[in-house]
Amino acid sequence: MSSTVSTGRPLADRGDGSPRPAIRPARPSDVPAIVAMVHELADYERAADECHLTEEQLHAALFAERPALFGHVALDPEGETIGFALWFLNFSTWRGVHGIYLEDLYVRPSARGTGAGRRLLATLAAVCVERGYQRLDWWVLNWNPAREFYHSIGAAPMDEWVPYRLSGDALSALAEQAD
Repeated sequence: MSSTVSTGRPLADRGDGSPRPAIRPARPSDVPAIVAMVHELADYERAADECHLTEEQLHAALFAERPALFGHVALDPEGETIGFALWFLNFSTWRGVHGIYLEDLYVRPSARGTGAGRRLLATLAAVCVERGYQRLDWWVLNWNPAREFYHSIGAAPMDEWVPYRLSGDALSALAEQAD
């Protein structure tokens, strides 16, 4: 199977004779597989009951006239979807340019170690460089063994920043205070 990633680089073998996973932008036909993997990711992160994403929601988010969410998929040599990255643009007021915020990166357990995760991240890094974005950001649960992989590619934890979230009743209560 001959394929290219979104950066136009040809699909090559992983050094052991087996082809590397192909990476391409998500298509409408990928939505069912991506939604299934989002639910697998939620289960892995011990939060399956909190995941309510539907195919209709993801399709609308990715393929609207002016989408705010973007995605890439990783495919095995047979063309099966084995991983995905969903991302959106953020903006640095200090640097004055956009960056990418990686919402979710997931590779199915059977495909881990194939290079799919690295290729997904490399593709997003290439998008950043090509478009002049200066950052690729994401969050990782502190117990996730993928942190070792992230360190190996040069990613650094941002220990000085504390994440906050407003949701549920607190979000509604604050919204009621708007004029």
